[in-house]
Amino acid sequence: MSDAAFEVALAGAGFPEGLRPGRLGILQLHLGKRCNLRCHHCHVDAGPHRSEKMSKATLEGVLGLVDRLQSRNDARVRLHTVDLTGGAPELHPDFRWLVRELRGRGLHVIDRCNLAVLLLVAFADLPAFLGRNGVEVVASLPHWRAPSTDLQRGEGAFEKSIAGLKRLNDAGYGKGDPQRRLTLMHNPAGAFLSTGQAAMEREWKAGLARTQGVHFDRLLALNNMPIARFLEGLEARGDAERYRTMLAGAFNPAAVAGLMCRDTWNVGCDGTLYDCDFNGVLGLPMRRGDGSPVTVADADVDELAGRRIVTAPHCFGCTAGAGSGCGGATT
Repeated sequence: MSDAAFEVALAGAGFPEGLRPGRLGILQLHLGKRCNLRCHHCHVDAGPHRSEKMSKATLEGVLGLVDRLQSRNDARVRLHTVDLTGGAPELHPDFRWLVRELRGRGLHVIDRCNLAVLLLVAFADLPAFLGRNGVEVVASLPHWRAPSTDLQRGEGAFEKSIAGLKRLNDAGYGKGDPQRRLTLMHNPAGAFLSTGQAAMEREWKAGLARTQGVHFDRLLALNNMPIARFLEGLEARGDAERYRTMLAGAFNPAAVAGLMCRDTWNVGCDGTLYDCDFNGVLGLPMRRGDGSPVTVADADVDELAGRRIVTAPHCFGCTAGAGSGCGGATT
């Protein structure tokens, strides 16, 4: 597949000049690659062996950027959410300090949690901390049944995930309280599209309540991206080209308007800005007019508002079927 294939598809869908940003509303922070799990589908290649993390100086730079964005009376900026991801973001030593700083600025905070981290002895009080601070938990769970979850995340992962969910339920999550919203994130267990988010949510709510006594508020569905560890698995099975072709063939023009790259800035561990976390993995940063990468220290809305979003063939993963992103289906 050519590097220009996605641009050609965009032109056919009515975007001849490529993708342009909409209104900035979400700042996503990649706090580090350290994780207590090593999942087969992980697009950032996180695991216990990784040590990269966002420095305190960069975190302070992020807060400076937040302050600059919040001070603007600008229709192009309505920052409302900071999305903390990793790795396991909770393993960052400054995680709780950062949550308090962000909540003190009136921002909604999302913690992208693998659930198993909640079982670590040092994190026994984490559900209560998150609840007190009104943090939304977006928890990765490949399926509400054990086999598909263990296939992606390792034997015993489902049991740990259920234990983590029960701890969140005990802390008031998953019961309709907007200050304790529990969202589950589904990735398919193989090389196929995630479909039927609304129907899947109904099935999962009924299935988890009946079999595990677990409750949650909403479900998001995310297509697996053909990059990093998931791509390695595809290549090992000789399935990479078929999967890429399937994604391109399922291109949905209606999914383009809601793409996460249009309202989100992603900040990498070193403070470099990306249009999405997938571009961060691939080393495709936002660039200013002179070609230099944009960082939290020098990000400027006036310069970036009219930029062309960096795209490549992996972007078919976000526009296939019902569309896909960190916020779930886009149609």
